[in-house]
Amino acid sequence: MTDATILFRDALQSTYGPLDWLPLDDGAIHRFHVPGDKPSTLNGWYCLFADGIASGAFGSWKTGVTNTWCSREPVDAREVEQVRQRIEQARRQREAERQRRQLKAAGLAQRWWRDARRADPANPYLVAKAIRAHGLRQRGDDLLIPLYAGGVLVNLQRIAPDGGKRFLYGGRIKGAYSPMGRITPGKPLCVCEGWATGATLHQSGYTVACGMNAGNLRAVALALRADHPDIEIIIAGDDDRQTEAEGKGNPGRTAANEAAVACAGLVTFPEWPTDAPLTLSDFNDLAAWRCRHVPA
Repeated sequence: MTDATILFRDALQSTYGPLDWLPLDDGAIHRFHVPGDKPSTLNGWYCLFADGIASGAFGSWKTGVTNTWCSREPVDAREVEQVRQRIEQARRQREAERQRRQLKAAGLAQRWWRDARRADPANPYLVAKAIRAHGLRQRGDDLLIPLYAGGVLVNLQRIAPDGGKRFLYGGRIKGAYSPMGRITPGKPLCVCEGWATGATLHQSGYTVACGMNAGNLRAVALALRADHPDIEIIIAGDDDRQTEAEGKGNPGRTAANEAAVACAGLVTFPEWPTDAPLTLSDFNDLAAWRCRHVPA
């Protein structure tokens, strides 16, 4: 144990909370469990160099946020260059590890998708959401939602019968999406968050790309704009009214508006009846709620 490892752990703890281990100072990429993430996940990473002026970097695969650290300010140009080279080395190692994880996940996704059976129309999740399967497949009781990037299957989202959702560990998410329908010149393309929302929009006649979460809307919209510069893109955003009412902002509206500006597209949100509960936030929520409240 060195002063550098203790100081570096203090930096990690200031970002992620209490940790019951000490980092290794061997200059290699190491993974760790981030407090608050799902059990058994290793979304955190760090790289620490202890010789000379101690320096390193750390971050989260899940959030994509990276931080750099130095035990003290460099005192001359030589130390500045040493720290710069180490941070660059950590960046290259992190990128190589990210690509390795994504390739492994893509291979697993392609095998699971190939071997899976056609989704059961009576799957509890589909029934609860009042949507059709639209080409989904099923592995055991889990629905498999395919995510593509550049026309290649790179990840799967698994949806359990109770609605629990998980991506393949290490799989690519940013810029990847699940498509429904064929992109056609002269026909608008909707970009939304969740797959159930996309299914509702598709059942209304739209071609859809599901980004799976608010943080991915902008990346998906930009990727689609690059591939289809002349098509009309409509961001069909979530409206997180409940978090807004709680004073926590409206991340769905914020992300949708940012994506629309980035891709020079349009944006739309559900139009809520006055008696719609605040717990409803997307187009599927609204459609399913209306199905349950149709007058007899």
